[in-house]
Amino acid sequence: QVQLVEPGGGLVQVGGFLRLSCAASVRTSSRYAMGWFRQAPGKEREFVAAIRWSDGRPYYTNSVKVRFTISRDNAKNTVFLQMNSLKPEDTADYYCAATIHYTNYLQAESEYVYWGQGTQVIVSS
Repeated sequence: QVQLVEPGGGLVQVGGFLRLSCAASVRTSSRYAMGWFRQAPGKEREFVAAIRWSDGRPYYTNSVKVRFTISRDNAKNTVFLQMNSLKPEDTADYYCAATIHYTNYLQAESEYVYWGQGTQVIVSS
């Protein structure tokens, strides 16, 4: 059974940093990309970042492009989201996801087959 496990959320002050991780049990060869989505209270889930597993090419939503960095560790089947200069509007539940097929739409939830349970990030002012 495929599992995505996401430790690493928590409470952080405005301007601070946090690193999320997501360990996947999916075989590397069967995974095209992994991504991070987030859902703030009362809002729809939105795309944050994704990384193409084969070459590590990253994709970001505009609001996090300069502040967040997505990376991967092939040997550990793990993807990371380094979040710097955090703002109150970054407060959300963050979800890791994996897609196993080629897609040009990595920002779309529907492209992802496997999802983690989510981890809460609270940015306090």
